[in-house]
Amino acid sequence: MDTEVLVVGAGPTGLLLACELALAGVRVRVVDKRTTPHRESRALNLHPRSIELMDMRGLAGRFLAAGRTVPGWQFAVSLKRRLDFTALDTRHPYALLLAQVRSEALLAERARELGVEVHRGYEAVAVGQDAHGAEVGLSGPGGPVTIRSSYVVGCDGGRSRVRQAAGIRFPGTRESMSAVVGDFAVADHACNERARQHGVLVARLETGLTRFVVMDPRRIRTPSSEPVTLEEFRTSLRQVCGTDCGIGEPRWLSRFGNATRLAETYRRGRVLLAGDAAHIHFPVGAQGLNTGLQDAMNLGWKLAAAVRGWAPPGLLDTYHAERHPVGHAVTAGTRAQTLLVELPLTEQYGLPASLLCELLDTLLGMSEVNRYLAGRISALDTVYPPSSPDADPLTGRRMPDLDLTTAAGPARVYELLRDGRFVLLHFGEGTGGPERSSHTRAVTAHRHGARSDLDGVSAVLVRPDGHIAWATRTTDPRALRAERAEALLMWTGSRSG
Repeated sequence: MDTEVLVVGAGPTGLLLACELALAGVRVRVVDKRTTPHRESRALNLHPRSIELMDMRGLAGRFLAAGRTVPGWQFAVSLKRRLDFTALDTRHPYALLLAQVRSEALLAERARELGVEVHRGYEAVAVGQDAHGAEVGLSGPGGPVTIRSSYVVGCDGGRSRVRQAAGIRFPGTRESMSAVVGDFAVADHACNERARQHGVLVARLETGLTRFVVMDPRRIRTPSSEPVTLEEFRTSLRQVCGTDCGIGEPRWLSRFGNATRLAETYRRGRVLLAGDAAHIHFPVGAQGLNTGLQDAMNLGWKLAAAVRGWAPPGLLDTYHAERHPVGHAVTAGTRAQTLLVELPLTEQYGLPASLLCELLDTLLGMSEVNRYLAGRISALDTVYPPSSPDADPLTGRRMPDLDLTTAAGPARVYELLRDGRFVLLHFGEGTGGPERSSHTRAVTAHRHGARSDLDGVSAVLVRPDGHIAWATRTTDPRALRAERAEALLMWTGSRSG
């Protein structure tokens, strides 16, 4: 088939991006160097905002049925008090414990439903571009292959060949500590709580395996490139918590470090980056996979608009402008959390670090502090820069999933986003909005007869990724029509969308 967008990497970020592009009618192809999907799961959860994204596309039920919800999450494993997601303003006030392999399988299933093909065993080795498109050289099972497309997106991990070939720098901090992770079919679950009390992360996986993540003070300077042995793992468990927890033969052992890097740009011409290709960090807070999914949701509709020819000037550049600051905040935040993990393990700073952790535990007991950090980790508090200095304060913020009564019947806002279009909502009567639901190329319009729950907002334009593009509080029909036309022109290239 002719390829309009080539996605390199079939992890969760690449698969969701492919789904978003296919939903918009873009001819997309996914390639991955692995001949089979991952069997081991580096990530284990979805945070509230990621579940909301799935809800917007009608996929939340599939994900929730496959995992287990928990009401909160840890800010840093060295702190005893957890973040309380139940205090957040969302229909999904929880984290979803779901192994990455299951998330990938569900997204791959959705991609197949949308007609996306994943070609495995193909590794990107060269990337070129000109004014009209990009060209990617691949090494594959049958030898070298070249694919030309309008755009290429590197979703190929922290060692991204697409990023390297495009000449995009990846500055940051080098590894200074490491931890070990192991999945075991046999373990003494009576020891789990004891292990947690000594700083070992213990998780029961839906596959029946038990995961342990251990930071042994004697081994945290071991390079992450050094293989992990079962004997080392057992010894570290005994050292940290006084027992090896009865672990048997491992299904998976690995070591990971705290190198933290952020791509200098998420776009260079017709080459773009998302997920770990754009940002890597120590996995405290479990934000990596979630940040990648949110990259994909932000980029998908913008890239589709560019391919389809209706993107207004500068729209695709807003991907970097919006997501790079988020990447910076995540990498900076995880560095702070990593220090709270690392310092208590060192002889020099052990006692003062423990006192600092006690203070932070006290602060997390304050609802305002807990809510602030929970909003950051969950990504529900992500706000994109407003389009103009005089924009409504809601602009750029996440749209709440309000209950509506439209001409087509009761609906939630997120249900109206299922087809990946903008949603234009008018609240109240006589404000120059549609009398019945309607849609154009890029926008679906609805009227909700009652007043809005958005502090006096009379109309709002919701982006396909669930953020607010424009909002107004005017009730004068003429002024509202003028504002609306300008907002539609700015975001969709047409005064009628």
